[in-house]
Amino acid sequence: MIRFDGVSKRYGGQDALARVDLEVGQGEMVFLTGHSGAGKSTLMKLIMLMERPSQGQVFVDGRNLNRLSRSQIPYYRRKVGVVFQNHQLLFDRNVFENVALPLQIAGYQPAEVGRRVRAALDKVGLLGKERQNPVALSGGEQQRVGIARAVVNKPPLLLADEPTGNLDPELSADIMTLFRQFNDVGVTIMIASHDIDLLKRMGKRVLGLSQGQVVHDGVLA
Repeated sequence: MIRFDGVSKRYGGQDALARVDLEVGQGEMVFLTGHSGAGKSTLMKLIMLMERPSQGQVFVDGRNLNRLSRSQIPYYRRKVGVVFQNHQLLFDRNVFENVALPLQIAGYQPAEVGRRVRAALDKVGLLGKERQNPVALSGGEQQRVGIARAVVNKPPLLLADEPTGNLDPELSADIMTLFRQFNDVGVTIMIASHDIDLLKRMGKRVLGLSQGQVVHDGVLA
């Protein structure tokens, strides 16, 4: 699903990523970890096409992202769900409207929007709160809204950047259970996290980054 071939990314002469080679298989769930500035967010930005590599090639689902034109990027991003640490919700819209936004941008008909939004909210346990404003929800509930929005398009790839960074251990476990459920139905998932205890409990493949390079690849003992 994801392949990096000799990928480097430089900012102002400094390497955020340096000659990274990695592969993530279709339907795999993998974690990224490393110190602040290790390159986790940069790696994800390259997959989201928020950035382009300075060197090397990035492939997602068989497509060479280097060859996608600017006009093709919005269509590509519809196949990549993204969950942020700080939710990135719109507080001038209710829960339903936040989750519906990607579908409306993609041009879905209102009836299909309603069906998909309610299915996504049901999946994350928030179907009864679709008319509430996100500001009235707890931090864990806001993160669930963010997840519902990320999966409402049924993307084959889901990226999450520190999705449990602001949550307590119990809520973090709940969010990880949701990710497992999406992975169980074939969604490829990449999650950046610095919570080593959480990574050990999950028992999944971990890519450890340091100074822009992959220094660990495997399950944490």
